[in-house]
Amino acid sequence: MVDKQSIEISCTDGIVLSAALYVPPSKAKAAVMVAPATGIKKTFYNSFAMHLAEQGYGVICFDNRGIGDSNKGPINAHNASLIHWGRLDMTAVLDELMKRFPGTSYHLIGHSAGGQLLGLMENAAKVRSMFNFASSSGSLRNMHYPYKILAAFFLNVFIPMSNLVFGQANCQWVGMGEPLPKAVAKQWSRWCNGAGYVATDFGKAIDDHYYDELKLPSKWLHATDDGIAILENVQDMIRVYSQMPAEIVTLRPEDWGYTEIGHMKFFSSRCQELWPMALDWLEAHRG
Repeated sequence: MVDKQSIEISCTDGIVLSAALYVPPSKAKAAVMVAPATGIKKTFYNSFAMHLAEQGYGVICFDNRGIGDSNKGPINAHNASLIHWGRLDMTAVLDELMKRFPGTSYHLIGHSAGGQLLGLMENAAKVRSMFNFASSSGSLRNMHYPYKILAAFFLNVFIPMSNLVFGQANCQWVGMGEPLPKAVAKQWSRWCNGAGYVATDFGKAIDDHYYDELKLPSKWLHATDDGIAILENVQDMIRVYSQMPAEIVTLRPEDWGYTEIGHMKFFSSRCQELWPMALDWLEAHRG
């Protein structure tokens, strides 16, 4: 039986993250950090994480600072940003994963932002492989109509106005996850309006990064009914990881008997027929 535990993870700047630890019934084959999409809580990944653990993998899911149970006090109390999520939060989670499951290999399964921010992690070289779903640059310029109109309104009207009036982006009002700290939402908007997402801030807010050094194998899944992670944007994000071998897989909902997969449903138990793709990847790369 999987042993699921609620744990806390301390970052180097003193921020404490809420996380869930999944310990498999026997010694872990390998250990996996499930890195969430922007504004998505760790509970969303529970069924997927349980399945990984049932198959013998140690897992940690977590809430980024300012999100879910890691939102302690005013949402902007610590000026959380996407850069903090990658550089501080994800780094701390990987350190915890290595502490909890010593002597094995470590892997990242990223959802959207979770796969975009690996190159900001100081310990990124410890990750043996990366498997992503719906992870892309989210570049507005590449999006297709009519979704492009909705995305432009969200990024360039809704986020700035919500930040101005409420001091945070109330993304929950438009079905886009949890409320976002002001700096996270502002950065998200700027990066999606640029090219290469995080690369928009290279040489500006980001002086040091590891995107040009990482050579771990990676697999990038996206769905044809996802208006954000379209093929052009997946390719745009992969180019930021300039040395990383990457395989792209395009999922068509109709091929699997689904009405939708979109930007979120891969991790839903309703789409668990897709999960062997992640398990096969881990099995092939756990060493």
